[in-house]
Amino acid sequence: METKQIQDTIQMIEEEHLDIRTITMGISLLDCIDSDAKKACQRIYDKITNKAKDLVKVAEAIQREYGVPIVNKRISVTPIALVAAASASDSYVEYALTMDKAATDLGIDIIGGFSALVQKGYQTGDHKLINSLPEALESTERVCGSINVGSTKAGINMDAVREVGQVVKKIASVDPQKCMNLVAFCNAVEDNPFMAGAFHGVGEADCVINMGISGPGVVKRALERVKGEPFDVVAETIKKTAFKVTRVGQFVGQIASERLNVPFGIVDLSLAPTPARGDSVAEILEEIGLDSVGAPGTTAALAMLNDAVKKGGIMACSHVGGLSGAFIPVSEDAGMIKAVEADQLSIEKLEAMTAVCSVGLDMIAVPGDTTVETISGILADEAAIGMINNKTTAIRIIPATGKKVGDDINFGGLFGHAPVMKVSASQPTEFIARGGRIPAPIHAFKN
Repeated sequence: METKQIQDTIQMIEEEHLDIRTITMGISLLDCIDSDAKKACQRIYDKITNKAKDLVKVAEAIQREYGVPIVNKRISVTPIALVAAASASDSYVEYALTMDKAATDLGIDIIGGFSALVQKGYQTGDHKLINSLPEALESTERVCGSINVGSTKAGINMDAVREVGQVVKKIASVDPQKCMNLVAFCNAVEDNPFMAGAFHGVGEADCVINMGISGPGVVKRALERVKGEPFDVVAETIKKTAFKVTRVGQFVGQIASERLNVPFGIVDLSLAPTPARGDSVAEILEEIGLDSVGAPGTTAALAMLNDAVKKGGIMACSHVGGLSGAFIPVSEDAGMIKAVEADQLSIEKLEAMTAVCSVGLDMIAVPGDTTVETISGILADEAAIGMINNKTTAIRIIPATGKKVGDDINFGGLFGHAPVMKVSASQPTEFIARGGRIPAPIHAFKN
C-alpha cells in the first residue's frame, strides 16, 4: 500500500468508524452426513472445531498488527436441513446445540446455517428444520437460522411463507429478541458473511474465508467535503471511498487466508450501520440532501448510493460478493431510529427503499399482537420485490410481545434498539391461506 493509502486508512479507522464487521469462515458439512444423528453431530463438531481452531487467534493477531478493528468472528455452515435429512430424527435441535457448542468452545461470536432452501418446494428435512426453529433458537446463544422462500427462477413458496410467519410468532411468544436470529430470504446468496442469513452454499469450496466490511461513517465524512456539488460528483466520491474501504477488506482477508491456509472467498462491502452516532446509512442519505430519511427522494438517493458502492467495490477487488451495498436495519441505525420516532419513516416507505438496496426489511419491530397473516403478508411482499427485481431481499421482523406502536424494544450491543412500528390493520387472511406457489416471472426464463 502507498503511504497516502496508509494515511487514509488510519484516518478512516480512527475518525470515521471503519471496521471489518466480520471475518466469516464458511465450512461444508456435506462429508458429515450420517443416518445416525449422534454420529453426524459428532462429525459436525469435530470438523468445525478443527477447521476454525485458529480463526479467533488469527483475527485478533491481525487486528493487533495492523490496527484494523475486526468486530465479529463468525462461521457459516452447509444448510442443516440438507445435512440432517439423512437421519431419522424428527427434530433437529440436537444439530443446533452441536453448532452452538462448537462456536462457544472456539470463542466464535455467531454461527449461521441452521437453514433450509425451500423456494420451489420441501425436501425431506425442510419441514423438520422449520418446525425445530423455535426450540433450536431458544435453547442456543450463538446459532442463527434462515429460510429461502423464493427466487427469481422458482417463484415464491407461499406455503413456506405462511409457515415462517407461524414460526416467527411462536418464537416471539417466548422471547421476541430471538427473532433477530432468524431471517427469511428471496434469492439468498451462498457466500453471505453477514448474519443472520449466512450459510455455506453447496457450490462453495470445502472451507473459505469471507470478509464483511462496513464504512457508513467513512462515506458520510467523504460526502461532507462535496456539499452542494451535483450528483455526478456525489456518485464519484462514493465510488472512490468504496474503493478504499474494499481494499482494506481484501488486504485483511488475504492475510487471514494465508495464515489459516484456507482459500480467500469474497469481500462483501455492505454499509452495515451500528447504533453509534456517525455510523449510519440514514445520515449518509441526509448528507446527500434529505431533511430526514423517509422524505421524498429517499429511494432515489439510496439507489444512487447502493450503485456507487458496488461500482467502487468491484474495481477494488476481483471477488466481491455476498450482498454488497447498503443495509437499512431500523434497530442498528441511529438515523433510522430517529426518523421512525419522529414519524418520518414508515414500513411502507422502507419497503419501497428495499427495491433498490442490498437487502430488505431488517430488524423491524412490530406490535406484539400482529397476526401471523400480516407477518406472512409482509414477508410475501418483500419476497416479491426480490423475485421481480432479480435481487436478494430478506425480512427480519420482531413481534414485540406485550408492546404497542410507539413502545421500544432494546436488543443491546450492535443490535441497538427499535421503536415498535405501525402495521396495516387490514388483514391478508385469505391471501395467505391459499398456499401453493406464486410462479416465477417471465424474465426468469433466460436459458
